[in-house]
Amino acid sequence: MIHAIVVIALLVVGTFFLTVGTIGLLRLPNVYNRMHATSKPTTLGTAAIFLAGFAHFGPGEEGLTALIGIAFLFLTVPTGSHMIARAAERIGIPFLGSVTWPDPDAVERPERSNDANDD
Repeated sequence: MIHAIVVIALLVVGTFFLTVGTIGLLRLPNVYNRMHATSKPTTLGTAAIFLAGFAHFGPGEEGLTALIGIAFLFLTVPTGSHMIARAAERIGIPFLGSVTWPDPDAVERPERSNDANDD
């Protein structure tokens, strides 16, 4: 019973992270944000699904395959993301794109009230 709950929980976590990564890929504005959305959550989601396979099949041949899959995933995804970012930078895609930082002088600050000091 506990075994099945662990497998189901890992599958739910993996599915959640894969869904978040997919939504991020569809909704985020530029290549750098999309790259982040596809690398981080999908790595965690896929690793959770691999762990569910390891928990289901045990430490035999199938379980070892799941652990090798996790190791391969953690070695290749950061490298691929780095290469995508470098390629985007080299072809001239601006890093910030449409993202702007607020001007500290333009931010309205609320006036401090001296109600406590009014005598």
